[in-house]
Amino acid sequence: MTIKTKITGALAGAAMVLSAGAALAEYPEKPVNFIVPWPPGDLEDVLTRMIAEDFQKEYGVAAAVVNKPGGGGGPFPGAIEVAQAPADGYTIGSFVIGVPVIGHQIDIAPLTPAKFDPLGIFLTYPFVIATSADAPYSSMEELAEYAQENDVALGHFGDVLTPTQVTKALAVNKGFEWGSDAAFDALDCNTLASGDADVINTTLQLILPCLDDIKVLVSITDERIPLVPDAPTIGEIDETLDIALWNGLFVHKDTPQDVRDKIVAVAKETVMSDRAQKVAEETGALVYWQGADESADRIAQDIDTVARIGQLLE
Repeated sequence: MTIKTKITGALAGAAMVLSAGAALAEYPEKPVNFIVPWPPGDLEDVLTRMIAEDFQKEYGVAAAVVNKPGGGGGPFPGAIEVAQAPADGYTIGSFVIGVPVIGHQIDIAPLTPAKFDPLGIFLTYPFVIATSADAPYSSMEELAEYAQENDVALGHFGDVLTPTQVTKALAVNKGFEWGSDAAFDALDCNTLASGDADVINTTLQLILPCLDDIKVLVSITDERIPLVPDAPTIGEIDETLDIALWNGLFVHKDTPQDVRDKIVAVAKETVMSDRAQKVAEETGALVYWQGADESADRIAQDIDTVARIGQLLE
């Protein structure tokens, strides 16, 4: 065997060892990004940052939340970034319902066909339908009856949001029409007090300061909100509209299971921690951990519900 042959063989062997070592490198070994397709500051951002902090402490690598805003109804640039990143667990999506439910159905090419699997859902936003304490109705049934003869103005955050769609579909099923409706940048105590809207579709945290001066008619959540336990959920008054605005962690469908397991181990512990549950207590949000299989089933059901709502509102 010549010297050249020996050297060539040695180099090849070394390359194989290095390649095997790289393939067996334990996740995570480099920085991880959690992509939130919304501006910073809201509930999903706060809780995802908690998860990132705990991930960094647990595994000793940098973990950051990257906000990539891009419209409630698409095109979801943050989700596109997750879809186009390597399926290695270093780019994780923190998505609201719209991304996995409709992202691949509204001609967003990078998200079609469906690109993501849920790791778990961890947040239900505390959306409610509320009115002033002196309003001549105290339930959706009474509101429906009142609206037959009177104009009732609805305030919401925009037609593309799931809670707005649910609120309008509920009116259809209850047999009445809103006298008018408009999108607001803020929907809080002042909106009702000023008479800008008779009924608002908003989050409970925005009206907590005046909770004694309002009536919560229904919560658009999967469970009753502990801060307003007498308010029924949307599913209790109309099971065909049983849906909520939630947020969960998602990865590319080709992400290895062992990588998924490591992300889930941290996220599950974080959202059940005292500091995460304190967020729930202070805002009315529901903070929990729903595993991958249950989350996938929920998404499938929500896809059907969104389609049903679309048909009602045509």
